[in-house]
Order: sequence, then structure tokens, then C-alpha cells
Amino acid sequence: MKKPLAIALALGCALGLSLTVATAQTAQDASRLKPGEYIWAPQVAPEGPVVLVVSLDEQRAYVYRNGIAIGVSTISSGKPGKDTPTGVFTILQKNKDHRSNLYNNAPMPYMQRLTWDGIALHGGNLPGYPASHGCVRLPQAFAEQLFGITRRGDTVVVANAKASPASVVHPAVLAPVTRSGQVATAAPMGEFEVYWDEAAAPQGPVSILVSLYDRRVSVLRDGVLIGSAPLQRIGDVELNGTVLFVMTTEMEDIPSLLDPQQRQHRWVAHRVLGESGAAMPTLQALGQSFWVPEAFSRRLYGILQPGTTVLVSDLPGVRATPAEQPAEPVLESEPDGPIQP
Repeated sequence: MKKPLAIALALGCALGLSLTVATAQTAQDASRLKPGEYIWAPQVAPEGPVVLVVSLDEQRAYVYRNGIAIGVSTISSGKPGKDTPTGVFTILQKNKDHRSNLYNNAPMPYMQRLTWDGIALHGGNLPGYPASHGCVRLPQAFAEQLFGITRRGDTVVVANAKASPASVVHPAVLAPVTRSGQVATAAPMGEFEVYWDEAAAPQGPVSILVSLYDRRVSVLRDGVLIGSAPLQRIGDVELNGTVLFVMTTEMEDIPSLLDPQQRQHRWVAHRVLGESGAAMPTLQALGQSFWVPEAFSRRLYGILQPGTTVLVSDLPGVRATPAEQPAEPVLESEPDGPIQP
């Protein structure tokens, strides 16, 4: 049985470009983990919404809670021709005892669905290379730990550090659901239309998508679309890809970009798509380069909570699937032996 390396994490950049783990006796680069090994230190951030960043080129998954790294694991993603789609997803369904209805009832423990067409996270075999039909396999013990701290609506980023926005497989990035967990069908909005309905999802993790392509800001809570507003560029800032911001528990001693009468929250930035060496703009620079309606931004400030994510991207926005279309079976490779605990 492979045991977790129970050691504290020193937070580096997402996608493992400088994430280091250490103990009093040794320091180990997370990139040296062998297939099936993982690091788990939830005590670093005991509470708060979770963001999972899956790096396909590294075959690693990084877990953040309240913007702080609490774990990293080896993975096995989709094999060539069955590639795991890249993009930013929300957890749509969870089932700790899921079994494949495609391949002889094969166990897929601690399944967390990312797309309605069959992509999910789950425990499985990790041979040391991409081997699934599109899912992200995790060590079973790590899948169990992750399952225990996530909620429906939490954000999962699947990226290739070398990918550019033009090569993203699924360019539309967030799949909203209704309060009952069904796929939401988003009605087209007018160019200047503002939408806000907190009652659609009274509680849950908050995810905000700033789509430069659509020139629109979309707000989801518990995976449900609760707000949307037009976005207007008023400054010159280079995004150079897709950037994810995660809100921490700390505050800045400056006025908020959303509500100048309030203090600014502190955010941690991660580049999830684009060239890793490209300059990454600060949230302050981005906020000063775009305009949204004032009443909308003040409402948005009011629902922020530690762990809130803001994805700024030049990709198209909210992806909706017709509500009458049934969810596809979770995709997985043919059974290739028992799952290693």
C-alpha cells in the first residue's frame, strides 16, 4: 500500500513549476513523485473551498484550499486519441461507489464528474503515463481524501502548461447546473444585459469567469449561474493566456476594485494556460483595464468568500448543454487489473 508523504507544503506556482515540499529532514520536489504516490497536508489550510489544478504535461494534480496548496498527486489522464479535455470545469456530480456502465461494471471509486459527456476524476491504476479514455485517474487513497473535502460547484482546472488558448480542446469553460443538479440551458443575453439572481443558489462556492472573448463576466455559485454582466475594455493590458485568481483570507489596505467603499481582498494568481514564461498581469492591473456596471460589481463584492476563484481568459464563456440531454456514461479505459490502494 502506497502511503501519502505527510509533509508540509511550501506554496509555489500552480502547474508545478516551482512547487516544493519539505520536512525538517529532507526536501523533495513534487515532480519526483513515483506513479501512485502523493502528498497530503490538509492541516496547512483546514477550511475553505477547494480548487484542483490538473497538469497534463506533468501528470500531476495540485490541490488548493483557500488559495493555499495542501496536496499534490500523480495522475493518469487520457491516452493519445482519447485525450483529457483542457479547460476550467466545476464538479457536477459525486459518487464514491460509482461503477462503469461501459466496461463490465469496473469500479471507479470516488468519482467526481467534470462534464456531462463523460469526463471525471476517480481512483484508478496509475501506470506512469496517460492511459485512460479521457478521465483523470488518481491514486485511490488520494481520490478518497480529495472526495472528502470537495463540494459540487468547486473548480477544477485541467491544463497543459505548454498549451495556448487556440489549442484548447473544449474552449468553453464553465458548465452551470440548476439547483437540482441538472444541466442549465443558458438563454442568450443581450450585449448590454445585466442578470442577477442570488436566490438561484443561496449558498456554495463562488466561481467568476471574466471572458475577454465574450466581453462578459459570469458568476456561478454552487455551479449555478447567478449573475452576468457586460465587460468593456478601457485600458491596455496583455493577458498572455488564461489566469486563475484564488481569494485568500487576508485583506489589502487599499480600496476594492469592485466597491471602493470596501477594502481589497488579497488574491493568489496561477497561470493555467499560455506560455509559462510570459508576463502575468496583476488583478489590480486587470481591474483597472476593464469596466462592469457599478451596481453589479458592488453586488459581486458582497458574495466574495475565501476560496472564491476568478478565471480571466480570452476563451468563450459559459458552456450550456440542453437540459433534456442525458448525462453520458463516465468514460474510462478497459479494466486493466485491480486498483492499487
